[in-house]
Amino acid sequence: MQAFIDACESGELHAQIGIVISNNPEAAGLQRAAAAGIDTRCINHRDYDSREVFDAALCSALQELDIDLVILAGFMRILTPVFIEPYLGQLLNIHPSLLPKYPGLHTHKRAIDAGDEAGGATVHFVTPELDSGPAIIQARVPIQAGDTAESLATRVIALEHKIYPLAAQWFLQGRLQLTNRGAELDGEAVPLSGVHYP
Repeated sequence: MQAFIDACESGELHAQIGIVISNNPEAAGLQRAAAAGIDTRCINHRDYDSREVFDAALCSALQELDIDLVILAGFMRILTPVFIEPYLGQLLNIHPSLLPKYPGLHTHKRAIDAGDEAGGATVHFVTPELDSGPAIIQARVPIQAGDTAESLATRVIALEHKIYPLAAQWFLQGRLQLTNRGAELDGEAVPLSGVHYP
């Protein structure tokens, strides 16, 4: 989330962050956003009886604002169609693997254990199926001899901070959209693995 604050402040991303919402009252992102003068709200999932009721509360909070794009940054809850459907095509996520490889957790360890040549990150549209929305952009990071999940993650995160704001900028410029054929950039279909960065 800090990458988005920095990109907005530097002018790299021509956007205004309307609100930062977390389900965790201790989330560092809430403090960072508040320090940057951004409205914050905690909607604690523990206060709701089901995922669907929690997701409805998220929707209500966003519907109070004029939100063009929803960015999931450090948000580790699986969202239900109650939240996804109203924002389909306006909801982006970043995943720390070269999707479709390694959806879910422990992606860097899984890539190293499999003997892959590279790990990376993928920005994708969010759809009801976990980590399965159409890819927008991917950044590859070579796996080096002696890499650990932590050392690989450090290099991947540096590229995440570049590709995620870039994908958001494409969307806000009207260049990126989700269609019934998948992700499109400048009216052309995005490859299944996303645009390759750089």
